Amino acid sequence: MTGAETYPISLDREPHKDRRIAILKRHPEVRELIGRNPSSALIILGLVGAQIGLAVALARSPWWLTLAIAYSAGAIISHALYVMIHECAHGLVFATRPLNTFAGIFANLPSLLPMSASFRNYHLQHHAFQGSYELDADIASEWEARFVGHSSLRKALWLVLFPVFQVVRTFRLTRIPIFDASVVANIGFQLAFDAAVLYLLGGKAFAYLLVSMLASVGFHPLGARWIQKHYVTHGKQETYSYYGPGNRVAFNVGYHNEHHDFPSVPWNRLPKVRAIARPWYDGLVSYTSWTRLLLKFVFDRKLSLRSRIVRSESGSAAAR
Repeated sequence: MTGAETYPISLDREPHKDRRIAILKRHPEVRELIGRNPSSALIILGLVGAQIGLAVALARSPWWLTLAIAYSAGAIISHALYVMIHECAHGLVFATRPLNTFAGIFANLPSLLPMSASFRNYHLQHHAFQGSYELDADIASEWEARFVGHSSLRKALWLVLFPVFQVVRTFRLTRIPIFDASVVANIGFQLAFDAAVLYLLGGKAFAYLLVSMLASVGFHPLGARWIQKHYVTHGKQETYSYYGPGNRVAFNVGYHNEHHDFPSVPWNRLPKVRAIARPWYDGLVSYTSWTRLLLKFVFDRKLSLRSRIVRSESGSAAAR
């Protein structure tokens, strides 16, 4: 990779607004799917309880068993909680922002790193300014892309350390406030929880939760969804959906085109969006295997962190 290599710039509009308008014009009944799913709160309670229960059960187990369960069952639970944090970020659980914020902070606890409140701030900008290097935290920083390059080993390392890279890259987005009251509350609750785990359960339980979190968004089939969403693998298609069996344990997070088209539709109704507007989605490239995509990203030297559609802020504004 040469130092001169940069992100490809597109002045085209992101596709979701136009497709949303077209679908609603033909199928206004899709509006009936917009709303909230309060049952997600019960799911959050169950998942947090399950993750803490496993941490307790594994606190005195052999290290090999702790790590094996963390990479398998723990990663699935941790990833599911991340999806619930995403639902809270969009206000799709409760009717008020404070309740959604609290639910997100509670769902965040087993992940050990305080990310729920800041994720909301950055993620909503991702929807509003998809592909903008200046405002979209989903775009890797230039130094990040240069470091990883096209090396299979470095791409694998990037996946392992993805949560770290995701936090560090936000510091370039100076126009998005890093701290607000919800972020401070998130940090406070998280530090108290982490201290309680270490004091009451010990280092092995803490390690179980940490490995579960790292695996759920890193070098793991579930981690491939970060590649699935917007890494360009076919022509100029910018967003991709996944319709494989992983959606059953990931609360339909694979329905990413549908989510970007209708971000106010909760996870349980996204398949209905596709069913109603099937002609718009059947013509798009999609995936059925996160594992296959993960291996393709790591070993295909044509793919890198620069395999994204990026818009300059001025170009994006002009397109609008």
